[in-house]
Amino acid sequence: MAKAPAPVVDALASQPDALQNEWLSELKKQGPGADHRISESELSQQGRELLQLLGAAVATGTDIQSDAWRGVREFLERLSRSRAQQGFTSGETATFVFSLKRPLFDRVRAAAKDAATIGDATWAISELIDALGLYTVATFQKSREDVIARQQEDMLELSTPVVKLWEGVVALPMIGTLDSARTQIVMESLLQRIVETGSEIAIIDITGVPTVDTLVAQHLLKTVTAIRLMGADCIISGIRPQIAQTIVHLGVDLEGVTTKATLADALALAFKRSGLVVARAKTA
Repeated sequence: MAKAPAPVVDALASQPDALQNEWLSELKKQGPGADHRISESELSQQGRELLQLLGAAVATGTDIQSDAWRGVREFLERLSRSRAQQGFTSGETATFVFSLKRPLFDRVRAAAKDAATIGDATWAISELIDALGLYTVATFQKSREDVIARQQEDMLELSTPVVKLWEGVVALPMIGTLDSARTQIVMESLLQRIVETGSEIAIIDITGVPTVDTLVAQHLLKTVTAIRLMGADCIISGIRPQIAQTIVHLGVDLEGVTTKATLADALALAFKRSGLVVARAKTA
């Protein structure tokens, strides 16, 4: 493990409060330190915590992947997650770390006796802060990906509402593309709703599905099979002329699957299978 030059260790250890003020002042010049999305007190607390962790870690060496730097890495991971949730960009998040360079450079220049010492210490600071900044960007991107993935899952769940149309009849109006991930959510939601309501007929309406290809058709067949295994019957509605032609051209076998052109037709068939008759009320 590379040992940090003494001026670097001293720059982080001596007068930490003054260093923190210099750092926050530099942050304000660059923008993120004066952002309304984070209070000055929170920013100050984060700066104080990072300086304490840096001071302890740099005394052991400059390998940020070592166990001695675990506290610093965990802090930067928490920081990246919070910044991602607050809507900061990766550049704004990394600036929190990179802006520490100038205050450290100034301290080294003021304390060092010769040019060689200044050069070595400046290079060590640059390498160290750059490594921490890059680690921050990497963890920020991972955090953003996690946030986006959760939002996509939430949107998928919201876009697959299972509606109880009548006693024993549920419907799932689908909008958008049907892929493997969404098919899994559709099946889970629909099967769970069938169990909860004791429904015997499930209608899957694909009026809002823009295109049907071989993969989409396979996903629909899997869903129909799962519904039948639950002891319920399935009707697919929303088969427009273009979709019917596409299914024929693709050679997809929908034999045994009941299909209807509209949701109204599917509901009428569901009523018929349930032994229900819908009649217009007689007017006086």
